[in-house]
Amino acid sequence: MLYELLPRPTKGEDGKPLLYVRPAVGFKYTMRSVDDFCNKYRGMSSGDISRLFESFLDVATWLMRDGSRVETSIGSFAPKLRLDGDYTDPAQIKSKNVHFAGIEFIPSKRFEKTLEDKITHGYRRKEEVIERHPLTDPAEIEAALEKCLHRGYTTAKRFALITGWKYVTAKRYLDGLCASESPRLRRHKEGTAYHYVPVSPPKTK
Repeated sequence: MLYELLPRPTKGEDGKPLLYVRPAVGFKYTMRSVDDFCNKYRGMSSGDISRLFESFLDVATWLMRDGSRVETSIGSFAPKLRLDGDYTDPAQIKSKNVHFAGIEFIPSKRFEKTLEDKITHGYRRKEEVIERHPLTDPAEIEAALEKCLHRGYTTAKRFALITGWKYVTAKRYLDGLCASESPRLRRHKEGTAYHYVPVSPPKTK
């Protein structure tokens, strides 16, 4: 598993920020990708996983609507609540002051242990990007784009990281490559992010 080290707000005895670690791979598997994997390698019919999750979403939210927790083999789910302000006196809080605040997920020990057992090759530190100045040279920008596309696609967030640009600047640049008369990229939405994919070169007769 590829990992990266990032600074925390607090500092150590040497005056430098304490570090924390997180996975560095930004690849996301869509529901369709998981479905295809289960179809090819787990003997499941195409669409089984998608239908299962759709059913679970419907049933679990129906069961949780009164505040109940739903326990599964991968963990438990429960609604979270929040107040619309700061209170110290319970008598001041009315029903209108309570709001839905999302879903709490607590992974099961089995889920955690199964994942831990599958990380059989240990951990590898991500190569640090030394140059943090925004790229301006066209050749360097082109090289950064090629590097981002080595997995077959990129996102504006990843391109911004490699070029040192702001997210808005990186997205505008990639969108421009999609909108030209001879577009180099095409984009499609995956979850909340756009994936930019190279356009196949036209076939020559």
